[in-house]
Amino acid sequence: MNYHSYELAHAAVTPLRWGAQGLKMQLQSPLNPFRDMLLPRMIAASCEVFENVTRRYAKPKFGIKETKIFGMPVPINEEIVYKTPFCNLLHFDRDVNVIGRRYDPKVLIVAPMSGHYATLLRGTVEAMIREHNTYITDWADARNVPMTNGPFDLNDFIDTIIEFVHFLGPNTHVIAVCQPAVPVLAATAIMAARKDEMQPASITLMGGPIDTRRNETVVNKLAKTRPIEWFEKNVISHVPFPYPGFMRKVYPGFVQLTGFMQMNLDRHVNAHRNLFQNLVKGDCDSVQQHQTFYEEYLAVMDLPAEFYLQTVATVFQEHALPDGKLVHRNERVDCAAITQTALMTVEGEKDDICGLGQTEAAHDLCRNIPVDEKYHYVQPGVGHYGVFNGTRWRTEIQPRIREFIRTIQFKRMVGNKARGALPYRSLHQDREQIVEYSAAE
Repeated sequence: MNYHSYELAHAAVTPLRWGAQGLKMQLQSPLNPFRDMLLPRMIAASCEVFENVTRRYAKPKFGIKETKIFGMPVPINEEIVYKTPFCNLLHFDRDVNVIGRRYDPKVLIVAPMSGHYATLLRGTVEAMIREHNTYITDWADARNVPMTNGPFDLNDFIDTIIEFVHFLGPNTHVIAVCQPAVPVLAATAIMAARKDEMQPASITLMGGPIDTRRNETVVNKLAKTRPIEWFEKNVISHVPFPYPGFMRKVYPGFVQLTGFMQMNLDRHVNAHRNLFQNLVKGDCDSVQQHQTFYEEYLAVMDLPAEFYLQTVATVFQEHALPDGKLVHRNERVDCAAITQTALMTVEGEKDDICGLGQTEAAHDLCRNIPVDEKYHYVQPGVGHYGVFNGTRWRTEIQPRIREFIRTIQFKRMVGNKARGALPYRSLHQDREQIVEYSAAE
């Protein structure tokens, strides 16, 4: 289905959705004497399910208003601190008037450009902002980027990461979730080869496709079964009028979403069946839980065609990075050049998107990182989403990343102090934090 057909189908079903909304309002009106009878409740529930599966979901907001530090509520101000045509750098600024000036590690979370918005990592951010100075990449929907801004491919993605790290300055810790693991590792290798003074202090790669030949998943096999020309012909479309990106070639978000849902179609069908039953029963908590998840899951964005096709070819078909053949703007990417950046990799035991071992492959490539600065962790019992969201993320994965970052932060700062590069006060002015650093070390 091309983009124009999709838009036409959406326009055609809009009157039906409006009709369903009107009927639902009448059935649930306090003035309707039959509203509590079973049949009206079933019809109203059917209308709401129909509305949910046919409407278009807007870009969600992070909506993080506060966090707690040492049990004290601290307001959060979300601000854009750096802009490019295809990405905004967001900062979750904690109110220093409440907590005072802190010297927590500076963390850049690189969100995936894979169809969903950066808000999919809301849980990731919420767990990090309590004890870290947190930034995140907020990628733009390609259909909203005018053609005058030019193309955007994997090379531009790598350049954007380097640009953001330079903006944030030294001792930046980078966390890559899923797809960005490859460009983040490549960007780090390029900065290392250039002997860049702003090399990240550490990188944490979570569920990323470093070497997709290890424990191949359905996603990996699909990418290999078709030549790149097939993808260009069958899944790439031009943005229709009147979007700002009119005539830009994109990989539409609805195509990606369709692929995701088909992987677990039974689960989604059952979820909407349960939604209908909960609506009829009046189980508001279950209904709200369903709505919260799907408002995020069904909100999708378009990807620049150049980025999508180059990623499929380079990462999933040619395996250029693990084979040492990846070239970035005529510069070969050599992960062995990385010596000053610590490495942590995280995988989920039941990940059906990025199989076990695919992310761990980064350790084999980064052979010159000191052994005491390399760490690999497999979280039992979680799939792809559970690596960066949910209870296991908050209670088991994030604390390990926290300790890893603090260990490296302490080592880097002590090393710089020994060389006379930093005054003692720059280590940290929070005594409790210094105790935590020492414990981690």
